[in-house]
Amino acid sequence: QVQLVQSGGGLVQVGDSLKLSCAVSGRTDMTVNMGWFRQAPGEDREYIGLITWNGDLAFADFVKGRFTMSRDNTKYTIYLEMNSLTPEDTAVYYCGANLQYVRGYYYPSYWGQGTQVNVSS
Repeated sequence: QVQLVQSGGGLVQVGDSLKLSCAVSGRTDMTVNMGWFRQAPGEDREYIGLITWNGDLAFADFVKGRFTMSRDNTKYTIYLEMNSLTPEDTAVYYCGANLQYVRGYYYPSYWGQGTQVNVSS
C-alpha cells in the first residue's frame, strides 16, 4: 500500500509564489521517480515535472524556469515550488509516485489526493 498525502495550495495573487508538498508512506521503494501534474478546469491532466531519488530534474516546456522541485529523502517527501504565478496556473495539482515513461508520457503508479491552487488577478 502506498499513500501520498499532499499539503499546501490555496488562493494566491498574480506574481505570488507557492510551495506544495507530497509525503509518501507505505512502499517507499516507489519513491525513486516522483513528479507533479496538474489539471485545469475542462482540461486534461498535464505533466509538470519529474524528480529522481538523486534529485535530477526534468520539466515540461511550459514551466520555463518558474517552477522547481526538491525532495527530502529522509521524509520521503517531495516539493513543488512555483513562482511568478498567473491565473493560467489555476488548477488542481497532483503528485505522483513511481513514474513510468510510456510512449511519450509519464504515468505514475500512485497519485496524491490533489490540492487546489487558485491564482487571482
